[in-house]
Amino acid sequence: MDWDVIEGNWRQFMGKCREHWGKLTDDDLKTIAGKRERLCGKIQELYGVSVEAAELQIRTFEERQSPPKRPGEAA
Repeated sequence: MDWDVIEGNWRQFMGKCREHWGKLTDDDLKTIAGKRERLCGKIQELYGVSVEAAELQIRTFEERQSPPKRPGEAA
């Protein structure tokens, strides 16, 4: 999935990010506000990983996401 879709639907993806990166707080997620660079920086800070490792984690997360359902759309 393209990051623009995640950013545009950030409220829906906040929970998925929290599940994937358990150290992220609600305040962190609100501050990140769907911005990939902010998420990358926060992952580096909380998990002590390099930029490359954080980007790899984000790419993996991005690839595993399915598009958000529209109201009334069948599952």
